[in-house]
Amino acid sequence: MISRLLGAGLCAFVIVEGTARAHPPEKLTLQSALELAEKQNLDLVAARARHAVAAAGVEIARQRPNPSVNFNALRDEPHEGFWFTQPFELGGKRGHRIAVADQESKLTDVEITTLERQIRRRTRAAYYALGFARAESERRGHILTLAQRLQQIAQDRFQAGDVPQLEVIQANLEVTRAQADLKVAQQQEKTSLSLLNALLNEPPTTPWELGETLYQLPPEIPLAELVQLAYASNSELQHLTQEQKVEESRRGLLRAERIPDLDFEYGLDFNSPRDFRVGPRGQLSLTLPIFSRNQGQIAQSSANQRMLEAEAAAAKRSVTAAIETAYFDLGAQRTQVETYRQTLLPVAQQLEGMAEDSYRAGKADILVVLTAQRNVQDVERSYLDGLVTVQNSFAALEEAVGAPLEQR
Repeated sequence: MISRLLGAGLCAFVIVEGTARAHPPEKLTLQSALELAEKQNLDLVAARARHAVAAAGVEIARQRPNPSVNFNALRDEPHEGFWFTQPFELGGKRGHRIAVADQESKLTDVEITTLERQIRRRTRAAYYALGFARAESERRGHILTLAQRLQQIAQDRFQAGDVPQLEVIQANLEVTRAQADLKVAQQQEKTSLSLLNALLNEPPTTPWELGETLYQLPPEIPLAELVQLAYASNSELQHLTQEQKVEESRRGLLRAERIPDLDFEYGLDFNSPRDFRVGPRGQLSLTLPIFSRNQGQIAQSSANQRMLEAEAAAAKRSVTAAIETAYFDLGAQRTQVETYRQTLLPVAQQLEGMAEDSYRAGKADILVVLTAQRNVQDVERSYLDGLVTVQNSFAALEEAVGAPLEQR
């Protein structure tokens, strides 16, 4: 009975294990990767917690001053007294204080948005880095296939007495090298997958089937449209604009604080035998703004405002230059990739095939084939490097603009 149960359990384990292994990896498009990172990235989760801190600052600014309660007992008449004092803020100080806290809260939101743009760029780069690693593994596998084919040709020709054993040894060496390079590429693929999953806050070994390949180039967008979009969305410009609003609100608060607060006091005096047993008392007090009227603070705030305006103008020109540089760099990389795709890569592959056919027919030695294979390998690697550079350049351009460009 026990053996039957153990056998059934073992069979169930094998079935479950086989089902788990047969389960295909989930498809991950670039858009879904960006959405996952926006929701789950731990850096963003931590940064968004700052919003609650800023919101608490607004609640603090809403608070009104508390009254104070006083009691005294004297030998003089009246012998006892009880009263309370309530400060009244004049000049709209509370409203200005709330406005400052609200603008500072919005500044925090701008900083969070800036981090979102950075995470978006890093996620896009990691996504295509994984695509590059997989394409590199595929390329290394193709190189191994070519080396094994050349090895077989060399072995056949050696057995036929057409070539010396040296060529067989050379072919064997190329196979060994290709096998080692393939293993390295496969390990680098695992590393790239782990980096992407770290950004997505997923388990390190979570497999993904990428929905977009490295060979799909990003969309082309006119430069003028990118510049105009950056003026409204660039994180640096948004930050400086919000800093100006904070400073403007702070200057309004400083002006409101020039109006003194009114302290209202009301209470009762007790036990003045010759005059009264209980008598009311009242008092108003007001600080006279004679010497200090926040002159220095307002002057400093005005200077800060002028400084921020100058920085905003400089940043606007800097952002324009950065976008122009990224745009033209992306165009150059795109042109290079198209040249490799349409001309260099087909010619190199054709030459490699012709060299292999010539060696098989006994019209060329093995060094000609090895040279042709290495040339095509160099061209293929440069082509892949160009593809990933295009994607990284587009990610840099998108971050400089400060708005998603895929949907445009």
